[in-house]
Amino acid sequence: MREFPSFTVDLNALADWLQACGVDTVAMESTGGYWIPLFELLESRGFTVLLVNARHVKNVLGRKSDVLDCQWLQQLMTYGLLSGAFRPVDQVCVLRSLWRQRGMLLRNQGRDVQHLQKALTQMNVQLANVISDVVGETGQKILRAIVAGERDGQVLGAMKNARIRASIDEIAKSLQGNWRAEHLFALKQALGAFDFVGKQLAECDIEIEQQLKTLQVHEGEPAKGKQRGRSRNAPKFDLRTQLFKMCGVDLTRIDGIDITTALAVISETGVDMSRFKTVGHFTSWLGLCPGTKITGGKVMNGKTKRCANHAAQALRLAAAALRTSQSALGAYFRRMCARMDKPKAITAAAHKLARLIYTMLTKGEEYTDQGQDYYEERYRERVLRQLSQRAQKLGMKLIAAEQPT
Repeated sequence: MREFPSFTVDLNALADWLQACGVDTVAMESTGGYWIPLFELLESRGFTVLLVNARHVKNVLGRKSDVLDCQWLQQLMTYGLLSGAFRPVDQVCVLRSLWRQRGMLLRNQGRDVQHLQKALTQMNVQLANVISDVVGETGQKILRAIVAGERDGQVLGAMKNARIRASIDEIAKSLQGNWRAEHLFALKQALGAFDFVGKQLAECDIEIEQQLKTLQVHEGEPAKGKQRGRSRNAPKFDLRTQLFKMCGVDLTRIDGIDITTALAVISETGVDMSRFKTVGHFTSWLGLCPGTKITGGKVMNGKTKRCANHAAQALRLAAAALRTSQSALGAYFRRMCARMDKPKAITAAAHKLARLIYTMLTKGEEYTDQGQDYYEERYRERVLRQLSQRAQKLGMKLIAAEQPT
């Protein structure tokens, strides 16, 4: 055994020592973010690195030290009891880091919007009560004019978009406030921070687009489908076409999944599903499949395991959007909501979305929605079949009554 510091020079010395010892496979415990530099360095040097879950390698209670932990890891690895965690290829890891960085920037921009609203509230400027979005087109025009020194409510109200339902007089009335200097300064700073994050988001979108181009392995463009509204926070380039050239299928054809959800999932998993033997392994990694807590032949608990998976979070948000969808998936989600509480129904619908994504990526087949009526008819046939079987066991016969015209 040898102990090495954490500087880059020492990590290279660690890799040289392992090669001198004839080691080709390394098992390491995932501890926060400290494992990433060593993992990437060892992987670049040609080692087979297995990142193991800390919960799976817990040592005997009462005997805890770094030396004992490394010996326990080596012993478990010798017996073949450890399996490495899933980690996509390096290019997908770059895309994942860029997309997570973009999500962090969006959260920061959301806090800047809250600071804008706080400054307006302190000045008793009730603009948010007449305009649904204070950082939309109309809201930004008015806020920038206020920072520039404009105070006339009629002039500010005339900047509204034609789609704003509030009249110019109503907007002018909401803009009557106490224009204190400290609150105006806070508003100016919040608006500047909002613009700064907007520039960072534009730079991040350029990097994401370039990285997606390096991952393209298919030709052509996705077929035209039903038009969906573009989210305001979505990247400005043609993300749907870029994802199609990367995956070979159009994931946005699945109801509930838009371009941002598709990219959130692909950036976490990549398009190569060979690491997952079956669709069950894929949904288990996402933390969306039912649990199997069984003892003595009795099912004690079937709830899903707790898992902080970014792809699963995106799929849950997509599943919640199926509430008003007039599709087979929307009918399935509403049926699940009628049977169980809403969080469980969202998990069940997210599980179905994950299975569809796995099937499309592995088989290369496009998804075709059968429609809400098709799902309801299949459900009716299934219920009638179950009732007929139950009636037969009771020595009865199920007869369908004629429906009045």
